[in-house]
Amino acid sequence: MRHFDYETAAREARIPSDKLDELRRLVRSEFPQDDMMYELHLLRVCMAVREGAVTLEDALRPAPTTST
Repeated sequence: MRHFDYETAAREARIPSDKLDELRRLVRSEFPQDDMMYELHLLRVCMAVREGAVTLEDALRPAPTTST
């Protein structure tokens, strides 16, 4: 079941398929069991790239880990 159409946003943002695959792997690692959150976050990052709020290179960087 598909929840969000992130692929259209990725096309509009001109994200190449190989880079979209990288984004998919990165986001899936953050949400391994939750398909809705996975698709939502992919949609949000594609929209952010499309709008110029973040570069594709920045989006592909893993989030820094925090230590307590």
